[in-house]
Amino acid sequence: MELVGVLNHPNWLIFSRNLYNKNNSPRVITYINIQLSSFCFSLHKDIYNYRDISLISFFNNTLIFFLLNIYSDLSQLALKYLKNTEANINNVIIMTGNFNIRDNLWNFNYPHHSIHRTLLFNIVNSFHLGLSKPTNYCPTRYLDNNHDLNLVIDLMLLRLGSEELDCHSIHPEWYIISDHALLTVTILIFDEYVQTKKHTIVKDSDKENNFITKLIVSIRGIDTNDILDIDSLENIVQYLAYDMARI
Repeated sequence: MELVGVLNHPNWLIFSRNLYNKNNSPRVITYINIQLSSFCFSLHKDIYNYRDISLISFFNNTLIFFLLNIYSDLSQLALKYLKNTEANINNVIIMTGNFNIRDNLWNFNYPHHSIHRTLLFNIVNSFHLGLSKPTNYCPTRYLDNNHDLNLVIDLMLLRLGSEELDCHSIHPEWYIISDHALLTVTILIFDEYVQTKKHTIVKDSDKENNFITKLIVSIRGIDTNDILDIDSLENIVQYLAYDMARI
């Protein structure tokens, strides 16, 4: 029997779709450090149900923010899915991943313009994001031969007009354990997006009673006829968590 799985570490929370087999396994996974767990991160298959897209939410007081982690193959199936899927979400602050698009806009050694750039930027603009410029220009994908040039295909798209998120760094030294370099972004003023105060409800308060009442109503409204398998159950749980986070 084939073993399919991911690396686990006690200091990191894993957000990924279920692993079935090599033909249907997700090609993108997101790790969140447990020190940030108080911000209630959640994977949203109820919004984007696609194996190569990881949409993660977290909330800060009454505001919900989203992170998009994407793997788009050479056919750009993930980007086409995003283009054709209507989703009413706001406050996407980071969109990143391997987009498999070679373009002279971000790969200066590559002389051509990609036909997929327009598709990418139509999606980026819909999320009010902009292409981030690296603090150090270097390849993000390293080939295992000496005949081809290394590539820049891993991108960082950040929230437009944000002084807190304005650039990223590429770490080529990490390609020793992977054929892709590590990309990092630093939030200069962290408190605007994720404050260190936990989201709490005082026991026996009116807010607690209101929350419990709305939770009961939401649970009663669940159509159990739609629960056909583990995936459909997880989708309902994710939607319920997302709905209650907005209260």
